[in-house]
Amino acid sequence: MVNQKSTATAEIGFTHEDFAALLDKYDYHFSPGDIVPGTVFSIEPRGALIDIGAKTAAYIPIQEMSINRVDSPEEVLQSNETREFFILTDENEDGQLTLSIRRIEYMRAWERVRQLQAEDATVRSGVFATNRGGALVRIEGLRGFIPGSHISTRKPKEELVGEELPLKFLEVDEERNRLVLSHRRALVERKMNRLEVGEVVIGTVRGIKPYGAFIDIGGVSGLLHISEISHEHIDTPHSVFNVNDEVKVMIIDLDAERGRISLSTKQLEPEPGDMIKNRDLVYDKAEEMAAKYREQLLAKQQGIPVMEIEEAVVAEDIPPATEETVVAEDIPAVAEEEIPAATEEE
Repeated sequence: MVNQKSTATAEIGFTHEDFAALLDKYDYHFSPGDIVPGTVFSIEPRGALIDIGAKTAAYIPIQEMSINRVDSPEEVLQSNETREFFILTDENEDGQLTLSIRRIEYMRAWERVRQLQAEDATVRSGVFATNRGGALVRIEGLRGFIPGSHISTRKPKEELVGEELPLKFLEVDEERNRLVLSHRRALVERKMNRLEVGEVVIGTVRGIKPYGAFIDIGGVSGLLHISEISHEHIDTPHSVFNVNDEVKVMIIDLDAERGRISLSTKQLEPEPGDMIKNRDLVYDKAEEMAAKYREQLLAKQQGIPVMEIEEAVVAEDIPPATEETVVAEDIPAVAEEEIPAATEEE
């Protein structure tokens, strides 16, 4: 009598041990950090089982399903859906891998904000919280920080929650987990797009420092450096201006990259010292003097000889102290301890 079991084995051609060895031979080797395709085949209350071709189904916990807060797995995954997963940890004692979607979104979010920064893009985001140092927003799912010195609004910070703001990037550093933005710089850039060098504008003195006065022109701040107040020597801007004074000034420089506007009344003086002796005359003649300034500036740019170019038109007449001082005052440094990490939503 022929042994049926032996016959079956002979017909199949290999044993269960052979089959297991074959699986081992063609089994994929997965490592933490790999991104692999997988198919959802079971959704559980706090996670899901994913078929990625391993011997044992991989598992993705709910907290790894998105860069944003997720209350239910069904918000992100559907049964039989196939998508990419990040291998978060190696196999546990049961041979099961842990997966993540959040890590993929996190990496791509940093890639996107680096691209936006390279493009010098302006982004919009709603404030979701404030703290002592500034305000918190989300950009591409990442938590961003706006230092208080870069929030251009007269509202208290607490009232900004829920308000959408235009923002420019100040710092994008994935390694240090820092995403810092500026509301003020976005407003300055937008305002600059409507301003021109040589234009006369009316502003209000909002602050006076030993090195100059900060003038509000339509919601953005420009610096009237002490050297640009008059052709005559001035000991201190306080001797010429008071806070809340309304002034006529001319724009002499627009630096969109740094978010700076440089102003002058000196270039508007019909005669040296008129800003001190006869301010009303300076304001009355402002447009006329500005027109002459623009003509001289254009002639200089075109290389046309001009017999009498005002000394103030020469670029060297604007001292380096203008930019250096603005760095200290108008764009203060942001202390590291003030900047919350740009972590994804917990």
